[in-house]
Amino acid sequence: MKSERKLPLLKASQIQFPRGLKALLAGIVLLPFIYSGNDQLSQLEQVMQRGSLTMLTRNGASSYYLGSEGDTGPEYELVRNFSDYLGVDLEIEVAEAFNQLSVLLDKGKGELIAANLTRTPERELVFNFGPDYLDTSTIVVYRRGEARPQGMADLEGRKIMVIAGSSYEEALVKAHEQQPGLEWESRSDVGIEALLLAVSDGAIDITLIDSNIYSLNTQFYPRVATAFSLAGTMPHAWAFPSGADDSLVQKARAFMLQARNNGQLQAIIETFYQPRQRLDRVGMFQFLEQVRKRLPPLLPVFQDVANAHGMDWRLLAAIGYQESHWNPEAASYTGVRGIMMLTRRTAAQLGLTDRLDPEQSIEGGARYFLQLHSRIPKRIEEPDRTWMALAAYNMGMSHLEDARVLTQKRGGSPDSWDDVNKNLDLLSQEKWYRDLRFGYARGFEARQYVENIRSYYDILIWMETREHPMLVAQALAPE
Repeated sequence: MKSERKLPLLKASQIQFPRGLKALLAGIVLLPFIYSGNDQLSQLEQVMQRGSLTMLTRNGASSYYLGSEGDTGPEYELVRNFSDYLGVDLEIEVAEAFNQLSVLLDKGKGELIAANLTRTPERELVFNFGPDYLDTSTIVVYRRGEARPQGMADLEGRKIMVIAGSSYEEALVKAHEQQPGLEWESRSDVGIEALLLAVSDGAIDITLIDSNIYSLNTQFYPRVATAFSLAGTMPHAWAFPSGADDSLVQKARAFMLQARNNGQLQAIIETFYQPRQRLDRVGMFQFLEQVRKRLPPLLPVFQDVANAHGMDWRLLAAIGYQESHWNPEAASYTGVRGIMMLTRRTAAQLGLTDRLDPEQSIEGGARYFLQLHSRIPKRIEEPDRTWMALAAYNMGMSHLEDARVLTQKRGGSPDSWDDVNKNLDLLSQEKWYRDLRFGYARGFEARQYVENIRSYYDILIWMETREHPMLVAQALAPE
C-alpha cells in the first residue's frame, strides 16, 4: 500500500511569486472590499456614460412645447443649455399631469424635473433642489367685474380651483389653518391656461398662478384680473432625486452661475416672459413711423423679390415688419435673425449664407412662406390659403394641422380660415391640446400674428393706392 506524503505547510511570507503577480493577486483579493456597497455610478457619471440627460417636464407655455422651428419653451431652453454645458444630448419626457412628475423621477425616467417648479419647504423633504433661477410671487386672480377679494378671508364661499400637487394647493392648505371656511377643488387634469379660461368664463371664481405665468398670459384673458398677491416670493428651481448623491446638483450650480454671468439666463427670461406686441394705437403709430424711416431703402428689395416669386410685395413687407420691424440686424435669443427672422437651420436649407443681409433675408423669407403656402391643401381657396400659411410661418405646419383637425372635430370646416381661427386659442388649453398629435402651441399668438400682418398689409395697400407721401414714389413706379 502506497503511503500518502504530506507536504509541509508554508507561511504566506515564505511563498515566492513572480514579479508583478503579487500585486495582481492583492488587487483581486481587495476587489470585493473596494466595490462592496459602492458599485453604483453617480448620477453625473451615468449621464456622461450614456451621453444624454433626460428632462421631466410638462407641455405648456412656461415649460416646454413644440414651436414653429422645433422644441422650445423657457424650461427647455435653460435645460438645453445645461446639457450643452455637460456635453451631452437632451431628451424629453412629458408627464400627462403635474403630480406625475415626482413619480417619473422616482422611477428613474429622468434626471431632473424642470416644469416651472417652485421650491417649497414641503418639496425640500422629497427632492434635492438645484440653484434658484427665478423668483416669482403667487397671485390670486378673479374675474374682472366681480367683487375684488382683498385677502384670504374674502375667498371663503368662492369657487376656487387649482392644480393638484402644486405650490398653489400648498398655499391654500396653509391658509386653511387661519381660514377654516376656505374650500377649493384640486384638479390633476387641467393646466393653468384652462384655469385662466375658467375664471374668464365665470366657470370658477378664483385660481392661483405664478406672477411670471400671469404676465405671459394676461393679455389673452382680458377678463381676468389680479386680486392680491400672497406674501413673499417663490423661488423656482430644478428638482433632482433625493439622497446623498448631489453630483448633478453641483454641476447645475456651476452652470447656473455661468448662465447668470454670461447673460444666458436673463436672455431666456426676456424672450419668453416679456410682454407680447399687440397692434393697438401705439403699435399703429410705430408702424407708420417705420414706414417713413426704414421701409424706403428696403422697398425696392421687397418689390424685386416679390415680383420674382409672383408675390404681392405689400404682403411680403407686412411679414417682414411683423417679424423684425424691418430691422436688418434683428436677433432673438432663440437664434432667429434678420428682417425675416430666419433660423440658422432654415437659412441653410434655403441656401442663404448671411441672414443679416437684407436681400438674402427677404429672398429667404419669401421662399419659406411659399413653401408653406404650397403645403396647404390645394382645395383651400384664397385668401384662406394665405392666412393659413401665415399661421404656419408663426407656429409651424404641424400645429396648423392640429388646429384644422380640432376645428373639424368641433363641427367647423378645416378648410375655412374663419373656422380654424376660432379654434387657435384652444391649442394652449390642456383640455384640448393633450389629445392633439403635436401638443401645446401658442395658438393665440398665431392668431394675433395673422391679424397684425393683415392690418399692416391693408395699410400698405391703402397707402400705395393713394400714393401716400410716406412711401417713396420712384420705388413704387412700374418699370
